[in-house]
Amino acid sequence: MDFITFLGLLAAALTTFSFLPQMWQTWQTKSAKDVSFVMLITFISGIFLWLIYGIILQSLPIILANSVTLFFNFIILWLKIRYR
Repeated sequence: MDFITFLGLLAAALTTFSFLPQMWQTWQTKSAKDVSFVMLITFISGIFLWLIYGIILQSLPIILANSVTLFFNFIILWLKIRYR
């Protein structure tokens, strides 16, 4: 693995896993009132487009980061709808 790919994977891991505290807090408090629905939908749309972009480029860091980030944000969206 070259340095650029490693750097991309490290950046992907940090930005992707930054959603875990929000997801955990929403799950624990059963409250998502402070999470913006519009922000989630916009962000999920952008992440989906990044995923398509990564697939086209066949870039592992982009594909992995955006797949996991998309999954985490769908969970946050589900919690937002569930705890409305």
